[in-house]
Amino acid sequence: MAPLRLLRRLDWRRHSIHRVHIEIERKYLLSRLPTMPDVKDVLEIEQGYLPGVNLLERLRRQESRDGSVQYFRTVKIGSGVQRMELEDTTDSATFAHLWLLTNGRRLRKRRYLVPSGADLWEVDEFLDRSLTLAELEIASADARIVIPDWLTPVLVREVTDEKEYTNRSLAR
Repeated sequence: MAPLRLLRRLDWRRHSIHRVHIEIERKYLLSRLPTMPDVKDVLEIEQGYLPGVNLLERLRRQESRDGSVQYFRTVKIGSGVQRMELEDTTDSATFAHLWLLTNGRRLRKRRYLVPSGADLWEVDEFLDRSLTLAELEIASADARIVIPDWLTPVLVREVTDEKEYTNRSLAR
């Protein structure tokens, strides 16, 4: 069944989905962590994936620089530049219970939120491997991307369509 038809069949009144939207983003491989101006926030992220073949659910614990902690459950449908994303917040007890099921499918990263003009770049420094990625959510798949001057010296290439750079693949 097509993802959009499946979503229409769900009775959203019975579910507390926090956010349902089309995620459009580009992802870039970096040679190292760049020197970033005006970092808006730094998030410490633990992310894991529940077992599944057709439905892959992600759990995320996210701690902000100010010490606030948020927990999320997310399902993404599709691959590449444009995907459907369903996301909801959860509590620490539910997260802790489900986190046990993600063993062997986890990653840890530090995310820097860096404004650049009208854009907000997310630079991920992986803490469990030597890898740095930058992501940019955009309004349309064919939107013109302006690479900021601070990112250019460390930019290796775009990896949006390379499966091995998806968080799901990296969590294995």
